[in-house]
Amino acid sequence: MLIGELATAAGISRDTLRFYEQQGLIRARRLDNGYRDYPEEVLMLVNYIRTAQQLGFTLAEIGRKLPDIWDAADPGPAIAEILGEKLKEIDARIEALRQLREQLAVRIAMECPLIGGHAST
Repeated sequence: MLIGELATAAGISRDTLRFYEQQGLIRARRLDNGYRDYPEEVLMLVNYIRTAQQLGFTLAEIGRKLPDIWDAADPGPAIAEILGEKLKEIDARIEALRQLREQLAVRIAMECPLIGGHAST
């Protein structure tokens, strides 16, 4: 499948596919004329990458996790484990943001919020 065909099928730009290739996420073989030729299964991989990005994974994380998924005899449990790890990470970030929010609320009530001091009454 040529790059234009893959881009159309995946609903993304050719530049995005080139970037994924530069990042080592997908591979193409080169035809004699220099055109990229992608195997059919790359479409499924590109769709996986896009879904993973929508779920909050960075391209670096996706690149690190891909071998675990592709090498698994049954990818379902491998994917569930990866998603569970991401969920824990998000929960930790939410908790950190909650604590930061509490600190900011306390500071707003102070006479000099950046230095501290006495709360306004």
